[in-house]
Amino acid sequence: QAAAEEIRAATGNAAVLLRLLDTSSLASVRAFAQDVLRHERRLDVLVNNAAVTGLPFAVTPEGLEQTFATNHLGPFLLTNLLLG
Repeated sequence: QAAAEEIRAATGNAAVLLRLLDTSSLASVRAFAQDVLRHERRLDVLVNNAAVTGLPFAVTPEGLEQTFATNHLGPFLLTNLLLG
């Protein structure tokens, strides 16, 4: 929330929104994309900047290797869902 406030103050744009997303969770990605598509008229820029590295092997609740899900599958799915 502090980052959103900082951006609002720096830009003078009160319409800056904060939305949270867990790219390791495909369910979270789908819900996020649905919310954006439902509430926004347009999306001009998408910066896929989530990444993890050096973590011990872990599997997400959806059965995916966590690093691969976070760094590749989640951003890929998000981009595709937002493109429609």
